[in-house]
Amino acid sequence: MGYYNYNLTVDKLLDYGATVYPNREIVYKDRRRYTFSLFRERVESLSSSLEKIGVKPGDKVAVVDWDTDVYMSAYYAVPSIGAVLHTVNVRYPPEVMLKTVLHAEDKWVIIRDEFVPLLEKGKNFLNGIKGVITYSDEKEKVKTSFPTYDFWELQESGEKLPPHEIKEDMQATVFYTSGTTGDPKGVWFTHRDLVLHSMSVALTTSKPPLRSSQDDTFMILVPMFHVHQWGFPYVTMLVGSNYVLPGRYDPAMEIELMRKEHVTFSAMVPTILFMILSHPNAMKYSDVFKGWKVMIGGAALPTGLAYSARKMGINIAVGYGMSETAPVLTVAYYNSLVEGLSEDEKFVQQIKTGIPIPLAQVRVVDENGRDVPRDEKTVGEIVARSPWLTRSYYKDPERTERLWKDSWLHTGDLAVVDKYGYIRIVDRDKDAIKSGGEFIPSLILEDVISTHPKVGEIAIVGVKDEKWGERPVAFIVPKGEVKEDEIREFLMKKVEEGKLQKWWIPDKFVFVKELPRTSTNKIDKKILRSMA
Repeated sequence: MGYYNYNLTVDKLLDYGATVYPNREIVYKDRRRYTFSLFRERVESLSSSLEKIGVKPGDKVAVVDWDTDVYMSAYYAVPSIGAVLHTVNVRYPPEVMLKTVLHAEDKWVIIRDEFVPLLEKGKNFLNGIKGVITYSDEKEKVKTSFPTYDFWELQESGEKLPPHEIKEDMQATVFYTSGTTGDPKGVWFTHRDLVLHSMSVALTTSKPPLRSSQDDTFMILVPMFHVHQWGFPYVTMLVGSNYVLPGRYDPAMEIELMRKEHVTFSAMVPTILFMILSHPNAMKYSDVFKGWKVMIGGAALPTGLAYSARKMGINIAVGYGMSETAPVLTVAYYNSLVEGLSEDEKFVQQIKTGIPIPLAQVRVVDENGRDVPRDEKTVGEIVARSPWLTRSYYKDPERTERLWKDSWLHTGDLAVVDKYGYIRIVDRDKDAIKSGGEFIPSLILEDVISTHPKVGEIAIVGVKDEKWGERPVAFIVPKGEVKEDEIREFLMKKVEEGKLQKWWIPDKFVFVKELPRTSTNKIDKKILRSMA
């Protein structure tokens, strides 16, 4: 027989977690809970049943669901038989959801009962679907006009599979970016990509300030349809942490789950953190927040929100990545240059974009591809290499070529680098405001405005201006009563302190009850630009 070529595949992660941490738990709301050992048995049974009904290696299997135990099962069961998991964005308009299913060439669908009517509406276009696997939380049968299988029956009737010899270079997942410009783009990843990414994230989050460990309970408030939920459904098996799944997001329910399940570690976009901390019930649970470790990504963390969280005893570190990068590239953990700084100085570093995680090469370069100086002033574009980046946009060679210009993945994010090597994003290329031939870094401007005590949320967009080309407009969700003059006076003080340029101050301030969101809970600046 000789040497065995060990492939890095997703099933190995599950096997490790169930073997080493068999009594750790996966919890779905107040409905169902499984030990890692039982979860592995259920996944193996589901995988066996999927093969029996005809799911073959390479088949795309769409999942249309909230963050549930069913989704978690699919994360492992589908790739483990060589099929490809397509995590469908349920926040897309129905027409766009249908487009992604067609573009991915899905053959099977695992779907929650409440989404079945959407599938039925698109039936005339879905001739390639071989079968639909339905479920309800109450385990009642769900009727559809497609060839239908019940998820619970499949999960309970399958047999233990013999070891599958799937290869690490086989495609494991596909999903579609949030489509901030044009139609969503498909990105895909192999088993090897996911395993290496998970190992790197697990190692990084174990470092200070987050210090995740097997003593933690994870509740990740990133949708499971979005970039592998930042990899944490796989990371939890490596770390041995309990894993709480909240279903459809609701701040009051999330806070109560935190209390009941003793949640100690979460990841989310800033908007979700803002919604939790500003919820009327939040102060009743102040003890729950003390010591809570939170990894923030997906959008810039406003300094005002960061310090509000710190006052409540929440320990924050920022992470960065994008759909094309699986997603994590950087986390603001401590390198050897900042370990000796004061706690206040360390916190400033924690809320920057961060430093590369293991096996990721991340640079900030000028237009000639040269690294910018570490002066925290010179702006460049973030480019990256790592063993888990998407190789191409699915069936889109033209945009792939632009993505991989000069053999570096180009993020389109503009950033500076400080003397410690920490990156700080100052703008998104497409969001940058060019006024009088000079760029106004909207994220820096938003960051300063966020520190005003009467500002809840803030977003800056550029609008056309005959004289200057573009000028900034600020959209603010206020805390209580606040007038435009108060904000202007506050910003003029920041100009005097040298934190802003006077010409950066927005020409107009618009006060709104809430800011529009994308499907992944980021602030939707496309809509704000049209409003402005």
